Amino acid sequence: MAPLYFGKTKDDVPCFASEVKSLLTATNDINELLPGYKFSDGILTKYFILQKKQEIKDNPEAIAKVLRKLLEDSISKRIKTDLFGSWLSGGLDSSTIAAIARPFVKTFHTFSAGLKNATDLAYAREVASHIKSTHHEIIVNFDEMLKQLPTVIYHLESFDALLIRSSIINYIAAKAASDYVPEIFSGESGDELFAGYEYIKSLPPESLPDELIDITARLHNTAFQRVDRCASAHSTIPHVVFADPNVFSYAFTIPSKYKLKDGVEKWILRQAVKDVLPSSVLNRTKAKFWEGAGVFELISDYASKKISDKDFSNERILPNGWNLSSKEELMYYRIFKEHFGEASNYNWMGRTKGTTN
Repeated sequence: MAPLYFGKTKDDVPCFASEVKSLLTATNDINELLPGYKFSDGILTKYFILQKKQEIKDNPEAIAKVLRKLLEDSISKRIKTDLFGSWLSGGLDSSTIAAIARPFVKTFHTFSAGLKNATDLAYAREVASHIKSTHHEIIVNFDEMLKQLPTVIYHLESFDALLIRSSIINYIAAKAASDYVPEIFSGESGDELFAGYEYIKSLPPESLPDELIDITARLHNTAFQRVDRCASAHSTIPHVVFADPNVFSYAFTIPSKYKLKDGVEKWILRQAVKDVLPSSVLNRTKAKFWEGAGVFELISDYASKKISDKDFSNERILPNGWNLSSKEELMYYRIFKEHFGEASNYNWMGRTKGTTN
């Protein structure tokens, strides 16, 4: 899950780093080692291709049983200590991981963060009570979020609006977690593997497998990068259970009709964990992380007041031709430039699907 960037110095010496900031003084030629590639003797070789697989013919009960066992195995093999934790938003994915992990850990901590009265917090409390975890709830105010923003952008090395917006609360939760646990679980990639996004419901059924491949292929420098950077900033080791190779491979063999069934997203995942989650969470529909935490409207309104229409029109097109999607993204880009300067090449940076380039 951890990224790797590479380039060559002016003396043609190869250089590598897990963060772009470490290469900025050495080279202007920064590239990202993409998933499925290896670099040896100066040559890039592709060894893995993310592609559609033959769908299995098993009945949904059998599929749910195998999926549950794979998730349990993915979790149990990563637990090497009696002190472990999990980020818990109260959504289906993070709740699934926390609930399955709980029996494997003697002292299991869960962490949630958000604005006061955010909907996620109530669901997270319910899950924590249900699984009997040691729960930590971090209430933040908007001024605290703005104060953390430059630090978040520095660690994320991005100005992508959706990535930064979702990372602010994640960063705060990660900071709190570091006081209690050395390693932590994340529920990332459940939406991509099991068709969790609302817009997917409007797609033709036959296009669903290709769409899931497409959004999964973007995870490495968007959602996975958020998890990696937020945890690493506080010397915590993150574990993305759904990204376990065995879970990953099996998920792409599950028929699409069991991922999105009768308008219910992630239907097969719900079947796999229906005995370990409270019904309110098991049947909860998808809420974007920043919405459930109560973040989106406050940040968007703040950026709209901070940046004029004229400034947005003048600054929205970057030197590399990218178009910033909103005043919010321009606000993030201005902070990004203070840390990293302006460049003509951002090929190493991920953009969330739906962002205009």
